[in-house]
Amino acid sequence: MIIPVLLAGGSGNRLWPLSRELYPKQCINLTDPAKTLIQQTLERVRRCGIDAAPVVVCNNDHRFLIAQQMLELGISGTIMLEPTARNTAAAIALAALKVQQKNPAASLLVLPADHLINDTQRFSDVVNTAYVRAEAGELVTFGVVPNHPETGYGYIEAEHYGKVSPIKAFHEKPKLATATQYVNAGNYYWNSGMFMFTPDAYLSELQHYQPDVYQAVKLAMLERYTDLDFVRVSESAFSKSPSISIDNGIMEHTAKGTVVPYHGDWSDIGSWQTVYDHHAKDEDGNVVVGDVLLEDVQNSLIRSDSRLVTAVGVSDLAIIDTHDALLVMSRKNSQAVKTIVNRLKKHERAEVRQHQKVYRPWGSYETVNLGEHYQVKHVKVNPGAKFALQVHQHRAEHWVILHGVAKVRIGEREQVLHANESIHINVGDVHTLHNPGTTVLDLIEVQTGDCIDEEDVVRFANYYQDDSGGVGES
Repeated sequence: MIIPVLLAGGSGNRLWPLSRELYPKQCINLTDPAKTLIQQTLERVRRCGIDAAPVVVCNNDHRFLIAQQMLELGISGTIMLEPTARNTAAAIALAALKVQQKNPAASLLVLPADHLINDTQRFSDVVNTAYVRAEAGELVTFGVVPNHPETGYGYIEAEHYGKVSPIKAFHEKPKLATATQYVNAGNYYWNSGMFMFTPDAYLSELQHYQPDVYQAVKLAMLERYTDLDFVRVSESAFSKSPSISIDNGIMEHTAKGTVVPYHGDWSDIGSWQTVYDHHAKDEDGNVVVGDVLLEDVQNSLIRSDSRLVTAVGVSDLAIIDTHDALLVMSRKNSQAVKTIVNRLKKHERAEVRQHQKVYRPWGSYETVNLGEHYQVKHVKVNPGAKFALQVHQHRAEHWVILHGVAKVRIGEREQVLHANESIHINVGDVHTLHNPGTTVLDLIEVQTGDCIDEEDVVRFANYYQDDSGGVGES
């Protein structure tokens, strides 16, 4: 039995402004207009004939986004929350301990949630090869056969060329000359970050080589509990785990490490250049997504998520336009986006953390307009969902129903609103909202007052663990 384990904890800084801390790249339609990267990963696993419920490990901030991705595909599974980032060795240990309790004989197929693989047949073949080795107690990693010298990936050096082999060494991202030597040697593979092993085999090696990680995660799991659809573990215990990758912590030391060559297509979609590489081009070599008009433009990536974008007489650019940020850069210098992101973080800019559209357990909201004493939001509430019973001390709100049915309670009074009806909530009114219908409730919220940030809220009942803020949050 193979159980997929998806690692979904990254944020993808090099794909800003589309990818944000609260809206990571695995949840974005980057290469397929109909599917996000994590959805493509989930479907790829199913196409390989693996129908076991997946285990997804992600951080707390992304939990509702990840749940929505799975819901849209009709896939149910276990979502485990990392209380704090502690790298892949600890994240995989969470899943291994969870699976060990019910399916100790299963093999874990560990996959980053944000990678792109189109050749399902070759991927399925290499999974089957790895499965045999994993059942024998080996710790298997997938080595991608390189088709060019790449400086953006780490490399795995195999003892034997062209076949399943013990691992000789791991190498960090090389300079171009070294990468060329690796490719010419033939027994070097790109480090894919994909693995397969049984829970017992992984946890045994983890306990041997990284006992502090093992002990911290094991103690954290002893205090686990279920919150809605999520598995939470002890933050105090988990935070004591050292932050180390499975490569550095285990695979570089274990005598049970094996590399299986993978000859198919693969990309970690780590930059705008790789997004460009994996899109179909027009006759001028351009990739165009959204409302875009070009004149005399070549070999460029232009994406608009909100408005008309035009370009004239340029080439080799990446132009990425979102509701609140615009990136223009040389496509060939796409790795430098991280520098801009770090500068935004230094200045504590909100654009690095979230989009104008924010997902919450009950649905989502999008800031349409924002001023000194007002804010306008487009709010969507899922069927059956409700806001926390709450009060605002410094702002009033006005709700206008666009579509659906809203049951609104203000104080002791309840009122049912339909499309084109509205209601006003004064400063100090205790209120809540419930969508009793079977379709999404669509409404416009206008906030006015001296304080319109999300700190202006007192909650009396919250239906969702660890959420904070006003209508936009809980």
